[in-house]
Amino acid sequence: MITLYTSATPNGRKISVALEELALDYQVKDINLVENIQKEDWYLKINPNGKIPAIIDHDKNNIAIFESGAILIYLAEKAGRLLPTDTVNRFNVMQWLFLQIGGVGPMQGQANVFYRYMENSIPEATSRYQNETNRLYGLLNKQLFNHDFLAGELSIADIAYYPWIKLADWAGIDIDDYEHIKRWLKKLDARESFAKGMNIPENISDSNLLKLGKTIVIK
Repeated sequence: MITLYTSATPNGRKISVALEELALDYQVKDINLVENIQKEDWYLKINPNGKIPAIIDHDKNNIAIFESGAILIYLAEKAGRLLPTDTVNRFNVMQWLFLQIGGVGPMQGQANVFYRYMENSIPEATSRYQNETNRLYGLLNKQLFNHDFLAGELSIADIAYYPWIKLADWAGIDIDDYEHIKRWLKKLDARESFAKGMNIPENISDSNLLKLGKTIVIK
């Protein structure tokens, strides 16, 4: 059994989508970011960076893992799926995964902030992050021209990008010109595991799960 500490963010949804796609048993603890639950001492023992997501694998001596990329790799290796074992294909997946972690995530995340949340508009900053996000989207679109998935076969690389690209408009990014990204999205949208994973933790009815010490088991 895996415990997933998460919230309704793209990085959190990466892990719930992966858990669903890999058909691993897990339970969810919804971390209320507004109340800074992620900064409490008990949680910092799980993730010293004070962010979500994080997991504890109770089947492996309660090992705790934080950072979404590390968690994706761990889950894929645990399940023996979505990450090839041969060197060439494995690092093909890894390079696209790391581009999301080091590129699309930070750039689109900053675009979100400057486009949606700044009280005083800073057009230069907004444009800078949107332009870089669009550059990276163009790279993805080119890769998907000849590939159904980013690394050939469905992998954790696709899972890493999916929740971010689903929210492209939140950062002021229009994907209408990215024909191959749209085709890729449609293919992933049709997977039940992706649809279910994207709705976690919203599908937990009790918003005070964490405070009440409750969990929900997903099978």
